Amino acid sequence: MSDESRRVAVPGGELVVHRLADAGPGSPVVLAVHGITANGLSMTRVADALAGQFTLWAPDLRGRADSREVGPPYSLGRHAEDLVAVLDAVEAERAVVVGHSMGAFVAAVLAARHPQRVSRLVLVDGGFAFPLAPDTTSADIDGMLEAVLGPAMRRLSMTFGSPEEYLQFWAQHPALGPALSGPAGDDLRRYLRHDLRPDGEGGWRSSCVLDAVRADGAGVLTDAEAHAAVASAVAAGVDVRFCWAPRGLLDEPQGLYDEQRIAALGLPAQVHVEQVPDVNHYTVILDDAGTRAIAAAVLD
Repeated sequence: MSDESRRVAVPGGELVVHRLADAGPGSPVVLAVHGITANGLSMTRVADALAGQFTLWAPDLRGRADSREVGPPYSLGRHAEDLVAVLDAVEAERAVVVGHSMGAFVAAVLAARHPQRVSRLVLVDGGFAFPLAPDTTSADIDGMLEAVLGPAMRRLSMTFGSPEEYLQFWAQHPALGPALSGPAGDDLRRYLRHDLRPDGEGGWRSSCVLDAVRADGAGVLTDAEAHAAVASAVAAGVDVRFCWAPRGLLDEPQGLYDEQRIAALGLPAQVHVEQVPDVNHYTVILDDAGTRAIAAAVLD
């Protein structure tokens, strides 16, 4: 794994972007976009699967990890424009854009707004939303975020005595915990530690800015532009691949998507859809089955 970090100027500050794979000068570029409470190092295993073939850049989005000081506005559209700045900074006229979870919605908005910058769009267990009732309130949205994200949301207000205590917290997580003792363990621990920041009183807290997570989560649920983005990108000629996980955020048998839900979305016929076997929402970017499927979607 290559790991060079650089800073990219965006409105409100500087994003930190990690080069997780380096295929050399002039190589094609993958821009990898993480999920709602994650950071760029979550894409390390995806980068390893593409090593030698692509140079992969993965930003910490504003309000997360080393980019936590980049303040509002927080929105899926703002993230998409930040990604244009990243492409400019790394001198990539076009890139394959891979987005996981909330990052898939951001990647889709980027492709819809700037299709000339996206040679292919690979959406990983995200990017497609189901309509909410017209009378949905902000309190309803907060409740939905808590219900869907569970421990990932609650940890944002928790204080931990040490990085090891934080890893122990995640070791109890039904979807991520088993991965800590598997082949992805070292990369997963590095990614989780990258989320931590000292709280100034001897403890440690998640780097994620809660307001950013709430705003982006609301966008995933309600942003009409994001919900229409894949169709807009396809209409503009962008090649779109969708890899989905059969199991959910807590490793439950029902994932965010299934064949019936995908059929109900009425996706454009041009979207190539693939179920990744035997993974959950998180391990789809960690386990070999997931990273192989993502790499194939990038390379095909």
